[in-house]
Order: sequence, then C-alpha cells, then structure tokens
Amino acid sequence: MKQAIHPKYQEATVTCACGNSWTTRSTRPTIHTDVCSACHPFYTGEQRIVDTAGQVERFMRRVQGAQAQPRRKKAERREEKIEQRRRLDEMRQREEEVELSIGDAPTRAPAPVRLAAAMSGAAEAEGRPAEAAAPEPEAEAAPAGQAQTEPTPTE
Repeated sequence: MKQAIHPKYQEATVTCACGNSWTTRSTRPTIHTDVCSACHPFYTGEQRIVDTAGQVERFMRRVQGAQAQPRRKKAERREEKIEQRRRLDEMRQREEEVELSIGDAPTRAPAPVRLAAAMSGAAEAEGRPAEAAAPEPEAEAAPAGQAQTEPTPTE
C-alpha cells in the first residue's frame, strides 16, 4: 500500500433522525441518517412512512386525481377524434365555398365609371343634385399629328 495517499480511518458517530446514535469507524467523524435499525419498519414491524420531501403526499394526490377522473374507454376517445375531424372538414368546406363565391363575383367597374358613381354619391350626401357634381368633360384631344392651339382674344 502506498503511503500518504489514503484517507484517515477513524472513530465515527452515526446519528439517526429518530435520535438513536452509535459509534463505528469511517473516514468521516460524524454521519447523519434518516432511518436506522431501531426505527426502520422492516425491523420494527410498524407501518410508518418516512417522507423526506413530500413525495408520499404528491403520490397520494395523483392517485386520488386518477380515481376521481377514470380513464375513458378507447372507443369514446376515438369517437371524439372522429367528431373533431368531421367538424374541421365542414369548416374547410365552408371556407372553400366562400372563396369560390368571391371568385365568381363580378369584377370591378372601370375607373371613370367608378369615379362618376363616387361623385354622384358624394353630391347626394351633400344635398346637391348628381348632375352638378359630375365632372365636366374635357376638350377632346387633337389627333397625333396636329398641335393644339389656344384661341386668341380679339380686340
């Protein structure tokens, strides 16, 4: 055995959570345990639960929750999924019908007709007759080869 590489082996005091303690040998001077032979249910014959972190309470809550809501049968779960799929298919079909009806709608009128309609609607809202709101037709454009001339005033 090599010298000076091993931990020191010494007398140790073991203390249990129940208050029992005894002496043994270890590399540590004190040892603390939760259960010993004086309080362990196997040795004492008692039915006692040692719960260090609330694990038993959590387990009992889970068991009670499972008993309160028993699992549904497989057939019930399957029927519910089928019903959900049927409703989803109906929704998709309705959306497609709406999209098709929008696609079949007449196209918008050309811009000049829309402008005249908008002007007449605005005039009626103001209380004027629709003819007064219509824009005046502009002078016809001259053919491409001729230049447009303004009339000269006579004196």
